[in-house]
Amino acid sequence: MTIKNVCCLGAGYVGGPTCSVIAYKCPNIKVTVADLSKERIAQWNSEKLPIYEPGLDKIVKECRGKNLFFSSDVQRAILDAELIFISVNTPTKNIGNGKGRAADLKYVEGAARLIAEVAKSDKIVVEKSTVPVKAADSIMKILRANQKQGISYQILSNPEFLAEGTAINDLLNADRVLIGGEETPEGQAAIEALCGIYENWIPKSKILTTNTWSSELSKLAANAMLAQRISSINSLSAVCEATGADISEVAKAIGCDTRIGAKFLQASIGFGGSCFQKDILNLVYICECLNLPEVAQYWQQVIDMNDFQKTRFTSKVIQSLFNTVSGKKICILGFAFKKNTGDTRESPAIHVANTLLDEGACIHIYDPKVEESQIFEDLSHRQNIFVYQDAYSATQGCHAIVICTEWDEFMILDFNKIYEGMMKPSYIFDGRKILDHEALIQIGFQVQTIGRKLEREFVPRSWSTLE
Repeated sequence: MTIKNVCCLGAGYVGGPTCSVIAYKCPNIKVTVADLSKERIAQWNSEKLPIYEPGLDKIVKECRGKNLFFSSDVQRAILDAELIFISVNTPTKNIGNGKGRAADLKYVEGAARLIAEVAKSDKIVVEKSTVPVKAADSIMKILRANQKQGISYQILSNPEFLAEGTAINDLLNADRVLIGGEETPEGQAAIEALCGIYENWIPKSKILTTNTWSSELSKLAANAMLAQRISSINSLSAVCEATGADISEVAKAIGCDTRIGAKFLQASIGFGGSCFQKDILNLVYICECLNLPEVAQYWQQVIDMNDFQKTRFTSKVIQSLFNTVSGKKICILGFAFKKNTGDTRESPAIHVANTLLDEGACIHIYDPKVEESQIFEDLSHRQNIFVYQDAYSATQGCHAIVICTEWDEFMILDFNKIYEGMMKPSYIFDGRKILDHEALIQIGFQVQTIGRKLEREFVPRSWSTLE
C-alpha cells in the first residue's frame, strides 16, 4: 500500500511539527493537520505559529498551501485520509479512579469515535499520542464496535521521541522510529505502509518494528529512564552542596564511563515539560494495577526526588534572603521549562514563583518566548506579578535573581549593569548552572547554585580600595 493522503487529529506540540516534517520530506503526500479549535488552526495558518520550535517556521512556510494544510474541518480530513495519526492531548486524570496518576484518554476515545462515525473507506489509525499500554486495544474495540460494512481498520503505535527545543532535528535525524502493530498479514501490511513514509528520509536500519504493546511501553519506559537519570544526578547535587564536592566534576567523571554516558547528567532545579512527570505517573498507576507495588514505588521515587529538588532550591532562596522574602522583589529569569521552547507545562519556574508569592514576595518575570498571558494563567492570575520584555528592566530594583531556564541570552547579559540597578546585597540563584559564578562574585553578587558550595563571601565594592 502506498499512502498518498495523511491526516493528523490534533495540532499541538507533536502533531504540528511531525506532520510538517512529513510534508517537507514527502512532497507527493498530502498532509492535513486537523483540529477542532478554529483559533489554533488560524494560528497555524498565520505568520506567528502557536508554538515556538527552532526550524519549524521555515518548514511550515515552505510547505503550507502546497502539500501541507491546517484545517478545522476534521470530518473532511478523516474522509480523505488513508492514514490517520491520533495526536491529541492525554493529560493526567484530575478526577475519579486513578486521579493524579492515570492518563485521561477521553480525547483519544473521542478521536476514535469520530473516525468510526465519519470513515467510509479502510483506514490505518496510528497512535501518536503517549498512551498507556493496551490503549490501542481500546481504540480497536471502539472502531470495530462501530464498524460499517466493508470498512476495515488497522491500529498502529508510533510513539514520538521528540525533545522540545530540538524537535525538528529529532524528526529529521531520528535515533530511531518505532512502529508497533498486529502480527497478522493485514497488520504487517499497515506497518510497511507507515515504514514507506519514513523511509523517504530515515534509513531503514533505524526503523524498528515491534508488537503494539512493546511499542506503547517503550515510550513510557524511555521517558521514565531519562527522568530517572535527572533525578539521580539531582540527588547527588544535594550531597555535593553538603560536602564541598562539585556536581559538574562528578557528572563529568560519571559520564566518561561508556556504560553510562554523559547525556542527562546536568544537575538543575528539576525537570519539567508535558511528558516526564505525566508518563512516570502513568507508569506508576499501571504497575499498581498490575499488582506490582514495589515497581510502582521505585518509579514514584523519581517524581518525589524531582519535587524535593524544586522545594530544596526554593527554600535555599528564602533562607539566603534572611529567611524572609515578604515585600522583596525577586526576578525570575526564564519561565519555560527549558530553552528553545515557549512551553511552560510543569515548569519548575511555576513552583518557584508560587512558593515565593506564598511567602509575600513581589515577582518580576522575563522569558524571551513565553507569552505574558500564559505566565498569568500558569500563576492563576495572582497579585504581585510583573512581566517584562527584557532582563534589564526585570531585574531593576530587585533583591535577587533566580535563573529558572537555561536560555543562551542569560549567559551574555551585562551583569555589571544589572548589579548597579539592584538592591544590595544582590543575590543570584543559578538553578541551571549556566553562569560564570566566579565572575559574578567579583562583581559583588552573592551567588548560589545547584550542586556546588561557593565559599567566597560578599565584599562590597567600596571596601576593595582598602585592600
